[in-house]
Amino acid sequence: MATRLPVEHQVSATAPYLNDKVQQDLAKWNFHRLTPAFPSADWELGLARDHRMLQLEGRFLEALREEVEGEAAAAPTDPDRFVRWFEALEQTGPGQADPLFAWLAEEADIEQMRWFLEQEAAGEAGFDDLVAMTQVKMPKGPKLELARNYWDEMGRGNPKGMHGPMLDALVERLELQPRIEATVWESLALANAMTAMASARRYAWHSVGALGAIEQTAPSRAALVAKALRRLGFTGRERHYFELHAVLDVKHSEDWNREALRPAVAEDPRRARAIAEGALIRLKCGERCFERYRAHLWS
Repeated sequence: MATRLPVEHQVSATAPYLNDKVQQDLAKWNFHRLTPAFPSADWELGLARDHRMLQLEGRFLEALREEVEGEAAAAPTDPDRFVRWFEALEQTGPGQADPLFAWLAEEADIEQMRWFLEQEAAGEAGFDDLVAMTQVKMPKGPKLELARNYWDEMGRGNPKGMHGPMLDALVERLELQPRIEATVWESLALANAMTAMASARRYAWHSVGALGAIEQTAPSRAALVAKALRRLGFTGRERHYFELHAVLDVKHSEDWNREALRPAVAEDPRRARAIAEGALIRLKCGERCFERYRAHLWS
């Protein structure tokens, strides 16, 4: 069991992991380990590397947990009160109403938007894949809601409606070349944290909270990014990814909170703490991204 540090030392607990080297290493490892491949003669060497990286990933995520554990401990364990606490994160959570997005909507030029979108694309963990990994062995209620969400992400069976390729179309239009080495560590850390929570079963309920936080807080930001793209002359097809999420995620959030969060906590109140930690980790990582983006774009 990880040793817990006093609150006053939480910043130093995360410091060893919040840098380019660690986050680039984790990002490259995640890319290779999740990419479909074939058997190889050096598979044992690969397992040894995986063991080292899993330890690094675990220490990174435990440091993030230590950072939010005080706030998460205050989350109610009554299911109705917990959902109300969770919904309030849209207003009170880390990174909410960050001025970056209003500035993008009203002032950013094309090159500034290119840089922003390149960072976002390089740090994209793939919501569909995260949901798919998270739902493994989940109880019936949450599993069904995650399945419905995943089906929407898959365009309900229509390739043209798949959400991931919509973002790819914008990347192609702007001729962006998202690369790990050119991405700020804050963006990589966000994707690495989301991948860790979804892929490691001891953090499965954390992942439910983190994914729910995305659905709940993304619409207002997506709407402002879509507004920026409209102002800069992008077509409806190129704006579609952000315009879709500005609307669809509102319903997704309502369904997620009602069909996944509430029954999960009602069945086992211990899950409230894990779900709360996951949501706060996601929001805190997002807050770091927004601060770094502003520092770059407004310098």
